Amino acid sequence: MDLQDSRNPQVKRPRAVIIGMMGAGKTRVGKEVAHMMRIPFADADVEIEREVGMKIPAYFDKYGEPAFRKVEADLIADFLEDFDGIFSLGGGAPMTPSTQDALADYIAAGGRVVYLDADPKEAMERANRGGGRPMLAGDANARWKKLYKQRDPVFREVANVLVHTRRQTPQVAARKVMDMISERRVHVTGTAIEPYDVVIGEGTMNHVTEVFGDTVNKVALIHTQPVQRHSDRARALLRQAGYEVSDIAVPDAEAGKTVEVANRIWERLGDEGFTRSDAIVGVGGGAATDLAGFIAATWMRGIRYANCPTSLLAMVDASTGGKTGVNTSAGKNLVGSFYTPAGVFADTKTLASLPNDIFIEGLGEVAKSGFIEDAEILRILEAHADELRAFDGATFLGSGLEDVVSELIERTVTVKVHHVSADLKEKGKREFLNYGHTLAHAIEKLEHFRWRHGNAVAVGTVYAAELAHILGYIDQDLVDYHRSLLSSLGLPTSWNGGSFEDVLALMHKDKKARGNMLRFVVLDGGPGNVIHLENPPADAVEEAFRRIRS
Repeated sequence: MDLQDSRNPQVKRPRAVIIGMMGAGKTRVGKEVAHMMRIPFADADVEIEREVGMKIPAYFDKYGEPAFRKVEADLIADFLEDFDGIFSLGGGAPMTPSTQDALADYIAAGGRVVYLDADPKEAMERANRGGGRPMLAGDANARWKKLYKQRDPVFREVANVLVHTRRQTPQVAARKVMDMISERRVHVTGTAIEPYDVVIGEGTMNHVTEVFGDTVNKVALIHTQPVQRHSDRARALLRQAGYEVSDIAVPDAEAGKTVEVANRIWERLGDEGFTRSDAIVGVGGGAATDLAGFIAATWMRGIRYANCPTSLLAMVDASTGGKTGVNTSAGKNLVGSFYTPAGVFADTKTLASLPNDIFIEGLGEVAKSGFIEDAEILRILEAHADELRAFDGATFLGSGLEDVVSELIERTVTVKVHHVSADLKEKGKREFLNYGHTLAHAIEKLEHFRWRHGNAVAVGTVYAAELAHILGYIDQDLVDYHRSLLSSLGLPTSWNGGSFEDVLALMHKDKKARGNMLRFVVLDGGPGNVIHLENPPADAVEEAFRRIRS
């Protein structure tokens, strides 16, 4: 990931900054990471000694700690804007306020500050062996423990990546660091939202145990049968962390997203004594993560939950944003709650198990986000349409396509977060995320959910474009672009199912409808300019429907 500052191309930033206690292995692990990634390594203490022309203990003795911290802070600030490798800091460096500010700016620019959380006993032994540490003068172990008590909370606050290295070789620890600094993170916050992260990349499911802490005892693992290999992995991780895991398999896709299935889970949670201090983990596609969130929102009026989406659609849509729910005979997602997760872990390893058609349908939601806000998504889809359409899970991991897909996930989630953070409960701006969904939900209902959501959304966006064109909001070229882009990705752009009367009746039940008035989300002028279209002429609504018939 390029960390050059787009506002100033001359600014180079480290790929990662490593912090930790004395003896945590920052230098050894940092060198290993740099070697694996084939990039430079720099140690702040070594660079300081080079700059001042003497060893750090001697500098301490001659000038004192305040003078040293000033030199240290200035050097770190310079390296944060003129070094593009792995950068390791001295043990006390993050305690300096100006360095904390510089690290915060670095993180804001996309950087990774990695806190190596080493075993205290191991770290003390290494620190004592190393010698030459003025901060450990006197009773070294007592001083180390006192410093740890002071520094650990600060390090956890300063860092945005925590790597546990206890009882691990430097090589294993370095591999963990490398995987984690390659991850993409989208931070979700806003009014009425308890902040959480969407973490994207290979192996991110490993973080699922980090969001619950010591307060959780039992975890209900809700998953579908087709993702058994992934739920097995989640179960093992949770049990290794000491949680009591209840394994709950539910029917696949929309068949599992019903009140009847939810009721069976509620009864099971009651039988097994789940309380407010316990948690839910959802593993699977969008229906499974919707259901898991709904169970978490309703059990004991709300318990913690995390999502591990295993399909592209779930990663970019259902697992984030806090919309949870089930379907009823009246329609899709009409019963539910707005309830945000403690974390979402979009592990790209799980995409390798997807059939081509299930991967492709997720691109419908990706393209939608490009149309409503991020035109770069559309450019990426155009540039890689052939590769995306030919997706093969067997060759996906480690390929160039994996990084393309990771960027598409990150960008799509960012679009969603932008709307959700301003409007969690879908009273205004968040409704723009429903571009194409008014028709899409009707198609799904009339097809008895045999049509997958992303495919229905693709047709729905074409319908919305046709309606906008008929009413003069966009030109024919943009309608044609909808069709050509979606078709190039292998997505459908037409539908020959139910009658207009059936569709119209369902569109009147859409969540955006107000009373008997239809409301659509359409583009006004071009991609990125989105408006609500209220009560359009009936003949235009019907004509747009006629145009999406194949």
